[in-house]
Amino acid sequence: MQIESTTLWDFPTQNYGDTSHGDNKFNGVTPAFVIWNLLQRYTKEGDRVVDPMAGSGTTIDVALELNRKVRAYDVHPVRKDIIKNDARKIPLPDDYVDFVFIDSPYSDNIKYSDEPDCIGKISCEKELFYDELEKVAQEILRILKPGKAMGWVIADQWIKKKFSATGFLMWQRLEKYFEPIDIICLTRHNQTSNTGVWHSRAREFNFYLRGFKYLFIMRKTNYIK
Repeated sequence: MQIESTTLWDFPTQNYGDTSHGDNKFNGVTPAFVIWNLLQRYTKEGDRVVDPMAGSGTTIDVALELNRKVRAYDVHPVRKDIIKNDARKIPLPDDYVDFVFIDSPYSDNIKYSDEPDCIGKISCEKELFYDELEKVAQEILRILKPGKAMGWVIADQWIKKKFSATGFLMWQRLEKYFEPIDIICLTRHNQTSNTGVWHSRAREFNFYLRGFKYLFIMRKTNYIK
């Protein structure tokens, strides 16, 4: 399938306007403006939106602000309006949802929770990591209405002088179920790696500073490979 374009979105802050969205101190927090853009492009008022790994609840705040119906889940909920649930089994009917947004772990580099079943406890260097995220993809496919879109945020890993193409490896799994629409590179000015210390380390140990994540936008079709 042909992809529309490859784009770079630059998000200097977590929120937009004067309203707080989610918690910018939360590990792996998603920039609210990313979700705002996706919902404006791929949904309309009254549509059903789901976030199966809701984190600090940014998707909830943005969706409600845009008059979308939203359901948010997480294996370790930090708010009352987030339902405790494993993303590998979403408690919703088939062909029910108009849009799904997910900002998934991209390895075990961040501590998301103490939950033993948290996928974020699995290293992206293991095949099991992609196997488990593929189960999440299958659930997203099941609950999405045909023709509707989903957005998946993920990043690569460079640790201990070893690079893991986490995003590309996950893309290969997603292509089995969804039709590609676009690949976006998300960058932010306030990355903690954008400091003198990290610049010095990058030169000394010969690695690139990775101040970006991928946003994969894909559509459910009636055809599955």
